[in-house]
Amino acid sequence: MDIWEARQDTGGKVDTHRNAYGRDRARIIHSAFFRRLQGKTQVLGLGESDFYRTRLTHSIEVAQIASGIVEQLHGDADHAEFHPFLPSLQLVEAIALAHDIGHPPFGHGGEVALNYCMREAGGFEGNAQTLRIATRLGEYSPTSGLNLTRRTLLGLIKYPVLHSSVVNQDKYRGGGAPSNLDAYKPPKCVFDCDAASVDFVLQPLEEKARQLFMGAEPAPGKHARSRHKSFDTSIMELADDIAYGVHDLEDAIALRFVSEQQWRAEVHDRIKDRTAAMPLEKEIDRITAELFSGCGRQRKHAISFLVGYFIRSCTIKENTLFSHRLFGLAAGMCEEARAELDLLQGFVVQNVVKTAEVQTLEYKGQQMVIRLFDAIADNPTRLLPEKQKGEHERYGMRAICDYLAGTTDDYATRLYHKMFTPSSGSVFDRL
Repeated sequence: MDIWEARQDTGGKVDTHRNAYGRDRARIIHSAFFRRLQGKTQVLGLGESDFYRTRLTHSIEVAQIASGIVEQLHGDADHAEFHPFLPSLQLVEAIALAHDIGHPPFGHGGEVALNYCMREAGGFEGNAQTLRIATRLGEYSPTSGLNLTRRTLLGLIKYPVLHSSVVNQDKYRGGGAPSNLDAYKPPKCVFDCDAASVDFVLQPLEEKARQLFMGAEPAPGKHARSRHKSFDTSIMELADDIAYGVHDLEDAIALRFVSEQQWRAEVHDRIKDRTAAMPLEKEIDRITAELFSGCGRQRKHAISFLVGYFIRSCTIKENTLFSHRLFGLAAGMCEEARAELDLLQGFVVQNVVKTAEVQTLEYKGQQMVIRLFDAIADNPTRLLPEKQKGEHERYGMRAICDYLAGTTDDYATRLYHKMFTPSSGSVFDRL
């Protein structure tokens, strides 16, 4: 068996006729953690429309785009020597489908709130929680979570640095009260309590290469940042960026969060002003007309063109730091297309994510998470469900964090009202 197909838990029956990465994909799809993504915010809050994307539909779209990137790179004759190292479609889809399973309710606001609650107990970060689910909390193994293959786990580690090596506690000491959590954005990392899982994933690397891969870049006044990621991770991240920049743009236009006037001023005109004649510049007038035509079919044609354009702009880069090409290769995008994608992402952030309408709901979610966490931490034997009580005895506050991070927006809201709203709640509301 290939060393990258190894699993932490080697017990149980092995289906030798099944593809190892196809098996990973199936486990992820059938996992409760994956299903819960249908109840978690992507950008816009749930319950106000059945049109826009949730974390679940976003993850499915990322998987589709990631497989498209792999097919594009396979067809690039200029990089033929790198083709043997490209992930299979089943592998890259497994990584993409699972990449957000660790994100808590209420979007990135919920992530910041949990990090505030865990600031003295190892922190919280959504990508780190993804690895924790895959290697410990998932339901396919009593000790190894979803018990995925080593290479799938490698693809899920976006930031291969331990929390203790990158966190800047001074940043927190200067932070505000729970009513203002701006200072508590978490470092991108892996939890220290999951270091053994990282050791398993990086076992094929020599010690020197492992230390290099887990190296961090200092950032004065901020958390340090990881320097490296695997080849498979870079493909997944490109797909995630494309989905975020293009599909979330579609939601924003369809729901009239942005106007054609805003689009023209902040995106269309800036692309038209480019000196180099790029394909997107040639098509931007048609794209703009289709995006704001008021016709869903025409808008979809424009969105499909943009996704295809960015996929076709993907390429492979190599560094000489690592002898193993799973670590020395990285998927990237040509400079011009990357700048255009950044422009789309920035447009969505500025005109949707940072608006008072969205931020108000995010703030409310944060406050609910903090109040739930504090109440449970003060009364764990009274308020935790039976399963989590045993976890709390072993892992303390991390178990409370695991519990709340795994809830959906709706579950967390119902739990909040059951605990704090006098007219809500019943003994028949099962937790």
